[in-house]
Amino acid sequence: MLILGLTGGIGCGKSSLSNIFRNLNIPIVDADIISRKIFEDKLLLEKIFVHFGQSIKNDDGTLNRKALGKIVFSDEEKLKELNNLTHPRIREKIISEIEKLRKKGENIVVLDAAILVESGFLDMVDKLLVVTCKQEVQISRIQKRDNCSEQEALSRINSQMSQEEKSKYGDYIIDNSGTITELESKAHKFIEYMKENWRE
Repeated sequence: MLILGLTGGIGCGKSSLSNIFRNLNIPIVDADIISRKIFEDKLLLEKIFVHFGQSIKNDDGTLNRKALGKIVFSDEEKLKELNNLTHPRIREKIISEIEKLRKKGENIVVLDAAILVESGFLDMVDKLLVVTCKQEVQISRIQKRDNCSEQEALSRINSQMSQEEKSKYGDYIIDNSGTITELESKAHKFIEYMKENWRE
């Protein structure tokens, strides 16, 4: 079974490509959904509350994501501490999801993760596909999607690993500077290529 990693910078169209693959009946393991769901684990939540303080706890005992975000996104050390608590659980869950699909006899599984490279999950995939686009397209998409200024869009782009850096890790690159129709065409060709050429 081929485990294909899928990643890309904010606004590059990773989610659009993931949805196209899903429509082609390719199973998707979405690390971003998994990383949100692990905060439902009471034991992990308790560790996070102890570590970061009660100010991030809602009255009903759930996590105040906004409050936690304010702490970790303004302090690199705090972000590392959070990742040290959460990444082992995320990895565990990803492995479990992939194994379920392996037992079902799937040929290709896509591991969709925005920060796949940064999270140290590269060893979990056989090949890595990176979605890129021109920066002016990236800025325009973020502005439209998040209703923010050009400066805010740039700030979000600059807070992540650059497209150039991410692409160095990629076995395959798909440029998504064009339309959704063009992306669909590239996705179809790519999956056909992988089906024909992938050998374990």
